[in-house]
Amino acid sequence: MTNEELWQTVLAEVELNISKANFITWFRNTGILSKKDGQILISVPNSFTKEWLGNKYNDCILKTLHRIDSGIKDVQYVIEKPALKSTPVRKKTSSFAEQDFQLKFKETDKETNLNAKYLFENFIVGPFNELAHAAASAVSKSPGEVYNPLFIYGGVGLGKTHLIQAIGNEVIKGSEKKRIKYVTSEKFTSQIITAIRNHEVDQFKAKYRGIDILIIDDIQFLSGKEKTQEEFFHTFNDLYEKGSQIILSSDRPPKAIASLEERIRSRFEGGMIADISYPDTETRMAILKTKSLERNIELPEEILNYIASNVQKNIRELEGALNRIIAHSRLTNRIPDLETTKNLLKNLIISPQKIITPKKIIQAVADFYDIKERELMSESRKKEIVRPRQIAMFLLREEIKSSYPFIGRRFGGKDHTTAIHACEKIRRETQGNNGFLEEINLIRQRIYSL
Repeated sequence: MTNEELWQTVLAEVELNISKANFITWFRNTGILSKKDGQILISVPNSFTKEWLGNKYNDCILKTLHRIDSGIKDVQYVIEKPALKSTPVRKKTSSFAEQDFQLKFKETDKETNLNAKYLFENFIVGPFNELAHAAASAVSKSPGEVYNPLFIYGGVGLGKTHLIQAIGNEVIKGSEKKRIKYVTSEKFTSQIITAIRNHEVDQFKAKYRGIDILIIDDIQFLSGKEKTQEEFFHTFNDLYEKGSQIILSSDRPPKAIASLEERIRSRFEGGMIADISYPDTETRMAILKTKSLERNIELPEEILNYIASNVQKNIRELEGALNRIIAHSRLTNRIPDLETTKNLLKNLIISPQKIITPKKIIQAVADFYDIKERELMSESRKKEIVRPRQIAMFLLREEIKSSYPFIGRRFGGKDHTTAIHACEKIRRETQGNNGFLEEINLIRQRIYSL
């Protein structure tokens, strides 16, 4: 394995453990300069990156390198342009990590912000996402005419970003004249703040209100941002009246987004709402086989089946497990057997099964409804506090079988009858309301990811 392949393998795994923004900020323009006597010398573009990688990500980088090559004992950082820059472009046989890295940074269109790797052709469809896929496909064929707005929601790592960007890329194939813009809600908020500060609000409005297809990712982060919601509301109305297509993604349905203006919530609910849930075993196998094909490697059925059976909740984790197996295969020049595979993935597979505690349940509920944990424990009778409190009580009972007296004590010394009432109330609602059950399941996803 060359230094370049080694570093790209590290990048592929590191990316799974940090946010996209941090990955791009701190790992762009880095590379391995040398490998000698168990020491890796990594080039970085500036002193700021050197300090940040050394202090913040050194343990992660070293552990990943050591897992790939046990002879690596130390990592040092030097300020210099990376050796990767002078490396000739590889043919189709380049490593899977290199392909991913190039797609991340070289195939994102500066005008639309769309990443060229997100296509319908490489989006695996299964029972868990077929409605969202069908709606997305229909929108790509007739933007602004059907399902407007299109609102897709689901847990982390299930393919929402892939699907909403695939719509934009599909439209571009048929008509490059369409003005398309993909943006995260955090970026949208940042742009509004900058426009206000620089007295450029009119320019901001002109930029967004001239768009044919607006795609906003992670729209739940508009929660609580009044000025951003105000501008988004007017932008939404303007685009909608012009027949422009609006596509949104979130980790929860509109009604579960706390601190969202009712007029915006009603706009979201006025279009098509589709969810993406957990992939079933057959779909996970299909994803693994497709990704293996993209990486130019053929793994035995028993290896793929082991991964698919044990990594169930998150497609990113599924791909991360596959990356780890392929990295080992590249390093040793042979396909690992089942026992080796189990050893390589033991940390990844064991970690999701960690113990669920009352604290994690309360934290997940508070985060989901954008309230403070102490508010859940308070005596407040506000509707926006009471309902999440009842849900937290219900989940304590359902997920870890807490006794009713324990639940009552946990929430400020309440009587056990209060806990019984809360649990029964939420249980009845989940039985008669599929939308509410989906909301509860989204919170469960958060609990098991903490």
